[in-house]
Amino acid sequence: MPTSRTGRPPAPRAPRRPAAPRLARENGVLAFYNRARRGWDRPLTAYYLIFGGSLLITVLGLVMVYSASQITALQMSLPGSYFFRKQMLAAVIGAGLLLAASRMPVKLHRALAYPILAGAVFLMALVQIPGIGVSVNGNQNWIALGGSFQIQPSEFGKLALVLWGADLLARKQDKKLLTQWKHMLVPLVPAAFMLLGLIMIGGDMGTAIILTAILFGLLWLAGAPTRLFAGVLSIAAVLGLILIKTSANRMARLQCLGATEPQSGPVDCWQAVHGIYALASGGIFGSGLGASVEKWGQLPEAHTDFIFAVTGEELGLAGTLSVLALFAALGYAGIRVAGRTEDPFVRYAAGGVTTWITAQAVINIGAVLGLLPIAGVPLPLFSYGGSALLPTMFAIGLLIAFARDEPAARAALAMRQPRFGRKRGAGGTGSGRSPRRWNTMRRRASVARSSGER
Repeated sequence: MPTSRTGRPPAPRAPRRPAAPRLARENGVLAFYNRARRGWDRPLTAYYLIFGGSLLITVLGLVMVYSASQITALQMSLPGSYFFRKQMLAAVIGAGLLLAASRMPVKLHRALAYPILAGAVFLMALVQIPGIGVSVNGNQNWIALGGSFQIQPSEFGKLALVLWGADLLARKQDKKLLTQWKHMLVPLVPAAFMLLGLIMIGGDMGTAIILTAILFGLLWLAGAPTRLFAGVLSIAAVLGLILIKTSANRMARLQCLGATEPQSGPVDCWQAVHGIYALASGGIFGSGLGASVEKWGQLPEAHTDFIFAVTGEELGLAGTLSVLALFAALGYAGIRVAGRTEDPFVRYAAGGVTTWITAQAVINIGAVLGLLPIAGVPLPLFSYGGSALLPTMFAIGLLIAFARDEPAARAALAMRQPRFGRKRGAGGTGSGRSPRRWNTMRRRASVARSSGER
């Protein structure tokens, strides 16, 4: 055994410590997770998600409408940018509606509920008058405004049901009447069935499905018991089955589920199959913007109901997943707004709008993927169609207004000030600058935060 210079045995060495990089890496991942979690729980997260997500969906939709509609416009002897210009005009008007709705107080939103409902019912009744109503693709749900402009009143019926239903349920909750099933159903369900009847007279079952989803969303938010919810759902399912069985067109759409050939026996599944072809040929990153093959007359309604298929062909899996992520973020933000508010009207309205947009996106994308029957509903904020874009952007403005109205969000917005320039007023410091407003508002924000904020 070796000895030291003093003749004593050497002292045992301390065990070597484990390598630090792995621990540092784990701490870095944990720190990133904690920062992301804190950022996700900030008061303005829902506000940014709603505003940014809807803006990105609308802008990307305008790009895809221009790409997908050029061939259709040229086949109709129109300029290639014809449909894009109309969609851009609708987007500009919708942006004005969005800004107006986002700045309105909640009381004004509630005051608009009955006028919007009355106007929607009046216009939906006008559709059925010969000479006024216009039939498009077998559905008489349009009113001609002159020239090439038309309006679909049933799209405004969605907004009317959300606002009126939210105001009705909020007033009944204030009076503690929602514990009785008759007050929960009447007059909400009869009014919804009236709207559904006016829509189904024209043959538009896709919009009727969306209105039914909004009705179920409002009942669920109102705390409808399982038996009552199941009863209304059973009645709606039976009525839907009868409407499908009595229509050869709807039965054909149902039989096209999972079809891989355009002509599957006696049923023509051309649109459904070519939508799958478009998605399959896109690959991971797509064939390039404007390089779609299916839009050259092979895929019907390429710029409206099946614009998601063209997006998958030109932008690939990356583009379609980006669209799905934007809709998921928008849906999460709407649920967050509905769950963190104390105002019953805000909760019902935010939940109704979120149900509307989410259900319509799921039905449209599910039809393009071949998972659901083709219902003929557009992709919200994305597909071509001003009648669908205008009320949807107004509904997004509602969500923005509700997200801004949270106490913590109001305090966070009040803390903002321009980065450059000096605060005007007397009482400056020795350097000639006034103290930052942020330092004083931060204390106010801590008091104004709701219990749901971290």
